[in-house]
Amino acid sequence: MDDVLYREEILDHYRSSSHRGRLECPDYCAELDNPLCGDHIHMELQTDSEGRIKTIRFDGHGCAISQAATSMLAEEVEGMTLQQARKISSEDVVKLIGVPLTPTRMKCGLLGWRTLQHAIPSDIEA
Repeated sequence: MDDVLYREEILDHYRSSSHRGRLECPDYCAELDNPLCGDHIHMELQTDSEGRIKTIRFDGHGCAISQAATSMLAEEVEGMTLQQARKISSEDVVKLIGVPLTPTRMKCGLLGWRTLQHAIPSDIEA
């Protein structure tokens, strides 16, 4: 896919993510900031009896990269087990975003991933 299409996808996720919002009764949640850029992500997970992420929602503000990357990640992990989601690496997320990120933008692009890692209980092994 070429760079222009990836940029359009990022803008689409930034403007209208189907995963934006809050859950009535989340099982897990976390909230992180990127003080460098002013980005903020609040993430909530609801799991089923088998430990699969049934629903994931996020809310927050910040640059297009932080918000779109979180939306793309949410789309990717919904339906995964918590263990599978824990195994997602920062490199996987960068590939998911699909555009080159400067070192400063890398922090923006990985904020949602860091938030997800904080939301999943530490006793869940990858």
